[in-house]
Amino acid sequence: MYDQIREDTLFLMFYASVAMLALIACCYLLFRRSNAIAPDVTPPTRLRRWTAAFFATIAMCHIWYLPTYFLTSPDEVMLGYLIAGWLDCMTVIPLMIIILLTMLQDRRRPLWPVCVIMAPLVVGLAWYIVSRSDDLLLVLFVYFLLMWLGVIIYMVGAIRQYGRWLRDNYADLEHKEVWQGFVVLAIYLLVYAIYSLDVGEQIYEYAMEVIIIILVCYLLWRVETLSDLSIPEGTTKNVSTLVGLPAKNIGLLLKQHCEGQQLYLQYNISLPQLAQTIGTNRLYLSQHFSSQGMTYNAYINGLRIQHFIKLYHEADATHQTISVRQLAHQSGFRSYSTFNAAFKQSMGMTATEWMHNVGTSES
Repeated sequence: MYDQIREDTLFLMFYASVAMLALIACCYLLFRRSNAIAPDVTPPTRLRRWTAAFFATIAMCHIWYLPTYFLTSPDEVMLGYLIAGWLDCMTVIPLMIIILLTMLQDRRRPLWPVCVIMAPLVVGLAWYIVSRSDDLLLVLFVYFLLMWLGVIIYMVGAIRQYGRWLRDNYADLEHKEVWQGFVVLAIYLLVYAIYSLDVGEQIYEYAMEVIIIILVCYLLWRVETLSDLSIPEGTTKNVSTLVGLPAKNIGLLLKQHCEGQQLYLQYNISLPQLAQTIGTNRLYLSQHFSSQGMTYNAYINGLRIQHFIKLYHEADATHQTISVRQLAHQSGFRSYSTFNAAFKQSMGMTATEWMHNVGTSES
């Protein structure tokens, strides 16, 4: 008896600690202006606020599940879980979907469809609490699985579209890609699977709390390392007020400004910023790259690779000590992994292999 009380006390302390962790993460996102995790990154304010709301509901759900640990009657425990699950359907689950949508910054997606797809679940679960119809519970479970399947299918397409948008508008993809959002979804589905297969053992309860810790830590890291890609005012103009520039003129402007002034060495330059610099519209510039059969990402990184090759030959000719990382940074690459991927895509081999081949051929 004493051992059981001690185990329950330890678990409740752990339970309260997880709730406090979520609350601290919420306050951090709401009230800390600077970024402590990635100081050089400015995360999207909208995403920060929605994630803070999600963390707040994680802390609150520990409150509305708490009575179930003190109830003794099986019927009362079941009722407690049903009410808590109903509250989850109105808060935790829709906020999770909203976070995934808000991570995609290619356009501002409407959030009202989340309320629409959650409404049948909320209403149905409320009716089940009153009626206790097993047939209705089965219907709700099937609907929940189909809903998540639909969310996954939508997110696959949306993230692929987002990836294409990134390559069309940014040369440096570091702190911008969001495929990791699938990790969040997978963790949450795992949480639900364990929740659905509750075997009444305390190890299950501990597993749930550990998964919530992972979810909170991951989301906090993901939000703070994701760059805000909103376009500053003045970088876009109304297309209808501009006179379309022939593709030939845009090509000349790129050679004069981007290549001639080596704007490609600015690691954070985006397509809207380049369009403003050369005096055209982002739509016309994007169409120009499409007509050339390339993306903005390929164009900028191609220039950077050629600059890297030029620096290498200059350093080799003067017998200077050559650091691939240093040359890559001087060529406009902030991320070494981005440089490696771009170099291999452009040259068909890694930079180290290319340098070795050049040295062998010259000797």
